[in-house]
Amino acid sequence: MSDQDVENQKFPLIEHLTELRKRLIHCVLVFLACMVLCFAFWEPIFNVLTAPVCDALGQRNQQCSLILIKLQEGFFVAVRISLMGGFALSFPFLSYQLWRFVAPGLYKKEKNAFLPFIIASPFMFILGAAFAFFIVIPLAFNFFLSFQQEATIFGPSTETPIVLEETSQPIIENGSALPDDSTSQAAGMPINRTVISQAGVTFQGSVAEYLSLTIKFVLAFGICFQLPVLLTLMGKAGIVSAKGLASFRKYAVVGILVLAAIVTPPDVITQIILFTAVYGLYEVSIILVKRVERARIKMLKEQGIYFEDDEEQGNT
Repeated sequence: MSDQDVENQKFPLIEHLTELRKRLIHCVLVFLACMVLCFAFWEPIFNVLTAPVCDALGQRNQQCSLILIKLQEGFFVAVRISLMGGFALSFPFLSYQLWRFVAPGLYKKEKNAFLPFIIASPFMFILGAAFAFFIVIPLAFNFFLSFQQEATIFGPSTETPIVLEETSQPIIENGSALPDDSTSQAAGMPINRTVISQAGVTFQGSVAEYLSLTIKFVLAFGICFQLPVLLTLMGKAGIVSAKGLASFRKYAVVGILVLAAIVTPPDVITQIILFTAVYGLYEVSIILVKRVERARIKMLKEQGIYFEDDEEQGNT
């Protein structure tokens, strides 16, 4: 049966279930094929994902290396990358199959209304993921790596100089052996040196932990960038109105702040960036809903079934 027949005909329940089964099998096969392909090339994909942290470490003249805490951790990291990559590669096909299954149950006008939103949804997700990967993640990693510090430092002493005696044993001060010094070669010569102890803090990240954090950033921003699509679709369906969204603005600010605190790590900079982006999308959504309402009112007026009372009721 061709796609044109599926779109134009209506089926009883059994045929709908048969059609659903067929399309689910196709989706699973394509997803598995894309997953196997990504598993074969998981190392190049991982190198792309680690580029932000490597750049941040390179700016500090540090070697970019992640560690495996568990023996099997490397394998499961490769599996996670293949799952994520397989879903990303197969997503256009999955979306197409979903649309072909839903399309027969929609009228032509409904198809024309929903199709732009189906196209816009993956585009906005990719835009949010790119915003997170190229802007937010480098800023966040630079912030996290700024908490590193160098280890033990030798410095001048403010205490009474130590007089060394003739001995072949190293001089111990503050629990540490003093390094060789030319002044210590002569007996009875004072040396003004002590040890300033400072704990070293160096990044030695886990591969699985880094991958989890990166995916969390990408998914959080990708999902949040769906806000204009969702609200505009709800506005087209008459569920929300531009005036209602504008009056709900103060509650939206609080909700977005809570969302930013939940989906991002305890990093104020990242939370502010996410809040700014999502709130900006909320304001864009109000503008888009206004345009949808104007288009609907214009269409109803042309059909002669719109009255001014309807506008007043829709704004309440």
